[in-house]
Amino acid sequence: MDIESNPPPPPPSSATQSPINRLNSYVAKSRVGKRFKVTERNTTFTTELRAGTATFLTMAYILAVNASILSDSGGTCSVSDCIPLCSDPTVSPADCLNRPNLSLLPPDTSCKFQPVNPGYAACLEKTRKDLIVATVAASLIGCAIMGVLANLPLALAPGMGTNAYFAYTVVGFHGSGNISYQSALAAIFLEGLVFLLISAVGLRAKLAKLVPKPVRISSSAGIGLFLAFIGLQNNQGLGLIGYSSSTLVTLGGCPSSARAAVAPVMTSSNGTLILIPGGSVSGEILCLHGRMESATLWLGIVGFVIIAYCLVKNVKGAMIYGIVFVTAVSWFRNTKVTAFPDTPAGDSAYEYFKKVVDIHKIESTAGALSFKSIGEAHFWEALVTFLYVDILDTTGTLYSMASFAGFTNADGDFEGQYFAFMSDASAIVVGSLLGTSPVTVFIESSTGIREGGRTGLTALTVAGYFMMAFFFTPLLASIPAWAVGPPLILVGVMMMKAVVEVEWGDMRQAIPAFVTLILMPLTYSIAYGLIGGIGTYIVLHMWDWVHQLFSNNNINSGAKEGV
Repeated sequence: MDIESNPPPPPPSSATQSPINRLNSYVAKSRVGKRFKVTERNTTFTTELRAGTATFLTMAYILAVNASILSDSGGTCSVSDCIPLCSDPTVSPADCLNRPNLSLLPPDTSCKFQPVNPGYAACLEKTRKDLIVATVAASLIGCAIMGVLANLPLALAPGMGTNAYFAYTVVGFHGSGNISYQSALAAIFLEGLVFLLISAVGLRAKLAKLVPKPVRISSSAGIGLFLAFIGLQNNQGLGLIGYSSSTLVTLGGCPSSARAAVAPVMTSSNGTLILIPGGSVSGEILCLHGRMESATLWLGIVGFVIIAYCLVKNVKGAMIYGIVFVTAVSWFRNTKVTAFPDTPAGDSAYEYFKKVVDIHKIESTAGALSFKSIGEAHFWEALVTFLYVDILDTTGTLYSMASFAGFTNADGDFEGQYFAFMSDASAIVVGSLLGTSPVTVFIESSTGIREGGRTGLTALTVAGYFMMAFFFTPLLASIPAWAVGPPLILVGVMMMKAVVEVEWGDMRQAIPAFVTLILMPLTYSIAYGLIGGIGTYIVLHMWDWVHQLFSNNNINSGAKEGV
């Protein structure tokens, strides 16, 4: 029996296509589309724009957070920026000169610590604005290099973790560490050059290949847990998780008025409490009361539900909708969810926000490198630490993002690999010259990949937003943490799919994978997770390797005797 089949409908003509489809078709056929392989990677121009927008909105918090962390080091500020104060703290320096029984006291090292000298505080504020611009510039250059040369949808910015190590361990709070801010930048500069050389000769790819397969696979899911853990905390997230002196972490979600900072202290000889050397005061991470009563937590949960529902329904731009909604609500003052509370800091943030457009010129951090400490052991300790963290951390993140996007082949290689390695190594050198900590591929790139980003156009879109950030820093610096937390958590959900590739039935594969998975969020370090997983893998396989070595030697000896 003959069956009549209807011929397929003809493709729509350009006249019947929507403007967006015509734009996508035009770009795909243009030299730009061919250069970035838009058609080959099964994507469109508008998809890349949307992916870049999602990535930028998710990582925009780095503008304020990185500057805040690095400015805690004191930057280029020193005792010379402190102003003389009156011997009577209640009297202003100007009035002090008119009172014969009072005098101006010259500042000393204590002027950098609580109560911070007004002159030093003013210098810190200038440094913070310098560092916002430095973060923008370093990120822009890194993203542009990655997009043009590597053609990958990966965004770069100063990495979380290494910036904290830079500020609180190497330089120390307000310059209380082993080397100065200027010397630390010099260490990063030299480390970046070494890293660039390692990448240029192809050694970095070979070093990355040495990472065992179960560790490499589980690192993607480990980074997902790390992201979710960040998104659940106060500083960069919802605030659902808080500090506990007995269990380390516990349920949080209390209002800011019910939170307190934590600091490691000891009792001095005169009975006063002093900060332990090398210790630092935390953010407000301890809930005193009112758990789950924070209005910003519940607003963040609403944003979480919006994004989650859009993901369930496969709505494009899911991350953007959640971030924009929560941010817009938070920009209203005199509410319980405002990003600008009625405090001096909130008033200052609101005044900066109202500028909308502000162009700030870097005054102190750019070109601040100093090699005066190059002969000191602490200088080389910092350099080596930055180098091994970058080798493990940034390389691991690169492979995880490439795997998440489906770019890797059976051998773990991916297209654009060489230039991707060169891009982030170059960005580290550029960042040090601008005054910021090491620049790396951001794990928030997974947000854009989830939105369909597949080419360097995504990275260039992010670079374009960073270019705009030069002018709209007041707006971008005002995206609250509880708007960023939900997408970080949900990206963590999506990155967990990698665990199905681990051979959980083989304990020699499962244990290293699990160690990698669990250590990344709990040590707040991708590098420590990789070190733990690799170390466990070596220990569990050591006996087999030794046994195989001796077996081969015995076979070779027997063969010689037979001859």
